[in-house]
Amino acid sequence: MTNTTLYTSECFIVEGGKALRGSVKISGSKNASLPILIASLLTQEECSIKRVPKLLDVETTVQLLTHLGAGVERQGDMVKVDPSLVCRQEAPDEIVRKMRASVLVMGPLLARFGKAFVSMPGGCAIGVRSIDQHLKVFERAGASIRVRHGYLDMELKEIKPVEYTFEVITVTGTENALMLLSKCSKRSVLRNIALEPEVMDLIDVLRKMGAEIDVDGRTAVIKGSDYLRGFEHEVIPDRIEAGTFMVGAFITSGDVLLEGVIPEHLGSVIEKLRESGARVEIISRDKIRVSGDGKPKPLSISTSEYPGFPTDMQAQFMVLCSIADGISEITENIFENRFQHVPELQRMGADIHIKGRTAIIRGVKKLQGAKVFSTDLRASASLVLAGLIAEGTTKVMDIHHLDRGYENLEEKLRKLGAVIERRPHREEN
Repeated sequence: MTNTTLYTSECFIVEGGKALRGSVKISGSKNASLPILIASLLTQEECSIKRVPKLLDVETTVQLLTHLGAGVERQGDMVKVDPSLVCRQEAPDEIVRKMRASVLVMGPLLARFGKAFVSMPGGCAIGVRSIDQHLKVFERAGASIRVRHGYLDMELKEIKPVEYTFEVITVTGTENALMLLSKCSKRSVLRNIALEPEVMDLIDVLRKMGAEIDVDGRTAVIKGSDYLRGFEHEVIPDRIEAGTFMVGAFITSGDVLLEGVIPEHLGSVIEKLRESGARVEIISRDKIRVSGDGKPKPLSISTSEYPGFPTDMQAQFMVLCSIADGISEITENIFENRFQHVPELQRMGADIHIKGRTAIIRGVKKLQGAKVFSTDLRASASLVLAGLIAEGTTKVMDIHHLDRGYENLEEKLRKLGAVIERRPHREEN
């Protein structure tokens, strides 16, 4: 029998032991780009969005907009959307399964056409995330909702003003509600809304389109318009990408200048880095410098909604804690299944024990290179960070997860001095 080689996916080969030094330009935010692209469905005029990163999730969003009938053109980091010819109101299962954020089309399609036929999202690698809060707002606004063959079949004759208190803080629920109510000319009130910078960036866009939105604490008062304009907008920088490079600079004993960031969006990350011994300097309104000796002090971290410590930085800080001088604790309060990177870090020699929603990490002197598997977007980033500080070579598999949310990560790391290479993964039969 002859051996055949199958190229099943791509992987990263990472050589540990190199300090990250130099400057890095942070890309536009994935989690801001997606709802802003989808908000273009609320108008019939052209929309121009700058600083849109080249990511798999952005490609999927463009695929969805194109499926609905929009014209989409990319020029560098600018994406232009012509939504005037949108003629479908269906988000098919094959697209929604690729990217859960596809459910954000529900609000705009209901607002513009009075109809939406959207595949029901399932769970994902980091836990089941219900959309019941989205649907409750839609029903308050007058929508009738049925489940048919795995799809949500929604109709709305006229948008009624809504007064609703979210039972839990939900980013996509807040965004869906804001987009729907931006087409209601009467006053609506949403309480207990999410305040993540990405939500506020969408609010900025909706204001440019003609909606009046006032935010006071966790309460938003919305007075929309039957007619919403096209817009030009530059997406905010990606605070999670920035945080990932900040952790990398510290744990590799490096010195990195991050350019194009918003320091205020990184408050809890900066606080925990400083607590662990990193030197974090805010150079200007859009530059941060991070350096350190690679010898972290142990931390106690509890994830929570913004402005608390972000769940999307939990895995990266677990790598930091794995080499800290002492015992750290990380409690995950947002998602019930977001410790899937733990077994992979254990393969590299990390001493981590899970107790309910809390990970107890006893720092070790060194991690060792190993073959590890990505399970979700942020887990994959944490494994790359672990590879940067491990002895020997680390092979990070299934990096398509990482490509969903990090633009040109290996190129940026190489410019900072890392030894990292993308290769096709081979399986021998």
